[in-house]
Amino acid sequence: MDTEKPSLPRSRQANARLHALIPGGAHTYAKGEDQYPEDLAPVISHGRGAHVWDVDGNRYIEYGSGLRAVSLGHAHPRVTEAARRELDRGANFARPSVIEVEAAERFLATVPTAEMVKFAKNGSDVTTAAVRLARAVTGRARVALCGDHPFFSVDDWFIGTTPMAAGIPASTSELTVAFPYGDLAATEELLLRYEGEIACLILEPAGHAEPPPGYLEGLRALADRHGCLLVFDEMITGFRWSEAGAQGLYGVVPDLSTFGKALGNGFAVSALAGRRELMEWGGLRHSGDRVFLLSTTHGAETHSLAAAMAVQTTYAEEGVTAQLHALGERLAAGVRAAADGMGVGDHVLVRGRASNLVFATLDEHGRPSQEYRTLFLRRLLTGGVLAPSFVVSSALSEADIDRTVEVVGQACAVYRKALDAGDPAPWMGGRAVKPVFRQRV
Repeated sequence: MDTEKPSLPRSRQANARLHALIPGGAHTYAKGEDQYPEDLAPVISHGRGAHVWDVDGNRYIEYGSGLRAVSLGHAHPRVTEAARRELDRGANFARPSVIEVEAAERFLATVPTAEMVKFAKNGSDVTTAAVRLARAVTGRARVALCGDHPFFSVDDWFIGTTPMAAGIPASTSELTVAFPYGDLAATEELLLRYEGEIACLILEPAGHAEPPPGYLEGLRALADRHGCLLVFDEMITGFRWSEAGAQGLYGVVPDLSTFGKALGNGFAVSALAGRRELMEWGGLRHSGDRVFLLSTTHGAETHSLAAAMAVQTTYAEEGVTAQLHALGERLAAGVRAAADGMGVGDHVLVRGRASNLVFATLDEHGRPSQEYRTLFLRRLLTGGVLAPSFVVSSALSEADIDRTVEVVGQACAVYRKALDAGDPAPWMGGRAVKPVFRQRV
């Protein structure tokens, strides 16, 4: 039995300090200590490219950087230099900076299916703004979201639908209903059940599987027929599917769309984009009731907008989206081969578009298992791979991918032992990792 347990004394001390001062020990639940094996939650000191170092001095090949935000790698020179130049010129003023119109022009050239854009700091800002705008435009209160997609906002209209609904009035949660991805008939049935009540359909246009043929076009037609808006959450698909997101790749134009994550390569910037006639409801050229669309003190910080412009230029000039797909394909093929070679190909699965890979860990009965995920994560960390997912950045080298596959092979060997024993506990090193959304700690 493998009893190796790496020592992270400084990380453990830092985690204790984090929990003493910050609820949950992290500012994002998905980065919490409970998402990692017991005593194996490294606290990061710094990062460069596709590598990060913890406070104990250990180096890791990193995946899913910044919850998929850092798609060019850490401290990308072109991006950091653009931000640095703006920092020397001032970050925030009493009136708009000229960079705000430059950033808007650059974004709308990248996402030509939109006509206007407004920037903010995080994804929740802009998805909630989209919902508010849809309600104002349609005069309807209900929101229909895709129930197969894991996250849309920290705000009540979405969080009230999760197991962590404490503090949210039931009257608010009741205004959000769900439809299944890929099922046009079920979505139309929902629209008919709440005929004239649904303000918008909001979804990630693509996920771990490609949209069924005609699906997005069908949603577009349903929204038009039932008088609601179609909103694409492109936080993940933006840039990773194409520079213009899924709407650019699949050719289906939503009424509104939201971008973030890869847009800033780690800098805080997000965007609400859409049709001019809708976006103007939040402006000064609209004769009806004013919509408080977005008004954020830091939404137009100059350095974040400069970073976003540099990201878009880098994607366009260096073909980053194609690089992400090539790296992901190499990784997926290697992981599948390693899992098959150790006899666990039916238990360690790689899913998703090559630029946005995740993995599933199944038990001896083929069911998703947090216990086997714990075992797998522990072996990856032991081998110097920090991978809550297999989402690649363009900073990864082929050598990084090959080393990752080697470590995955080692993890799969242990996985096979646990399957043969019918019990992963001896290889977990402690309690199991937890799902983010759960009712009790």
